[in-house]
Amino acid sequence: MTDLVIGADGLARCGWGSSPDYLTYHDTEWGQPLRGDDALYERMTLEAFQSGLSWLTILRKRENFRAAFDQFKIKSVAAYDDSDVARLMADTGIVRNRAKVDAAIANARAALEVPGGLADLLWSFAPSPRRARPSSGAAVPALTPESTAMAKALKKQGFRFVGPTTAYALMQATGMVDDHLAGCHVPPP
Repeated sequence: MTDLVIGADGLARCGWGSSPDYLTYHDTEWGQPLRGDDALYERMTLEAFQSGLSWLTILRKRENFRAAFDQFKIKSVAAYDDSDVARLMADTGIVRNRAKVDAAIANARAALEVPGGLADLLWSFAPSPRRARPSSGAAVPALTPESTAMAKALKKQGFRFVGPTTAYALMQATGMVDDHLAGCHVPPP
């Protein structure tokens, strides 16, 4: 069993990415290399907000998150004050969790202090060489030594809500690792 699903379009996809709600995200974003501090900060923030929830919940609210967090511009979010926290906590379009809102702001501030920038730090944990695509969903890890090291380094820099599992989800989403299943139509990065 490979956990691949053949879609109505005849293309093989990872089973989770075959539903209409996930299809575009799976086919065009997930696992594709993403660079840029603001873009990676967005993904880190969304992965943190996802903790304990369904990714679909976050994906459906993504545009609301972008509007609420100034398109995830690190410098803008780092300057947030108590009035911004109150605004975010009143915003029904996002997940209103005080600890996660506070973490998003703290993480923006921490990102400004990373020597060389957030992208360089995060990508320094991408395993090399890339491992082969997993043959099944059961072969996809929840965390790795690299994600554990990334989480430890981020916490040392003052980041919050970035444990090893969240760090690995970030690595998957941003193409630092390729966890599309073997046989998935999405080409390797």
